[in-house]
Amino acid sequence: MTRPTISFEFFPPKTLEASFRLWDTIQTLSPLEPEFVSVTYGAGGTTRKLTHDAVSTIHKRTGLNVAAHLTCVDASREETLEIARTYAAAGVTDIVALRGDPPKGANGFVAHPQGFASSVELIEALANEGRFNIRVGAYPEKHPEAATQAADIDFLKRKIDAGATSAITQFFFEAETFFRFRDACVKAGIDAPIIPGILPIENWSGARRFAESCGTSIPTVVNDAFTNAERDGTSDLLATALASELCDDLLEGGVEHLHFYTLNRPELTRDVCFALGITPDLRLQNVA
Repeated sequence: MTRPTISFEFFPPKTLEASFRLWDTIQTLSPLEPEFVSVTYGAGGTTRKLTHDAVSTIHKRTGLNVAAHLTCVDASREETLEIARTYAAAGVTDIVALRGDPPKGANGFVAHPQGFASSVELIEALANEGRFNIRVGAYPEKHPEAATQAADIDFLKRKIDAGATSAITQFFFEAETFFRFRDACVKAGIDAPIIPGILPIENWSGARRFAESCGTSIPTVVNDAFTNAERDGTSDLLATALASELCDDLLEGGVEHLHFYTLNRPELTRDVCFALGITPDLRLQNVA
């Protein structure tokens, strides 16, 4: 089996302590030579400036290929495109284009009066700029706001047709979930790479809440295993084993790239990569 390419997602720090944790995460994971790293926005665009600062700093200080999340929330079209142009001027030309989550307490997404009404509109505008590699999100199980999974896949095809070059999925617990989704995408005429998103589980109660909110089904055996592991103090061992097994199944099924949601906690992601035979280049350990 050939070594897969990998990528990591970080979120921008809001405190000094969180800044140290982010840089520790980068120093721990960058020697694994990710193809790219991405930096998220908060719900409602609440971390827009923090995201911009983190993207710029990571790019300048590490030389890593940084993909900046960009959303349609709470900004005009021109404001959103100006952020993208600022990234491009700084040498950051990878964008993860998303509609974005509404602010906490809001009933749903409401477009800015002069803003993009959907991620498709944002992708089209970025593609027209002619200088971005555009990645998008995908749901291997039905998005909570979608009528059906077929409608979800049709919308993903619209995003690819608008100019996106690849899609990164929400996390899931079983490889077959991804394979069914990948097959359905191919049947729908989607030929862009679909990258599976992997979540090494740091905290089971938090992961379970997140799974429930985004429509990710939780196998009973996984819930029972984490309940027992938390009682026995073996949660990290279980998380590493389950994520490693999931990744191994994906690679056996032809997946060539794995995207890890690190939550700025590098140890589990590092251990999973080690278990897969993805080892560090020691020459890169002091990049930050």
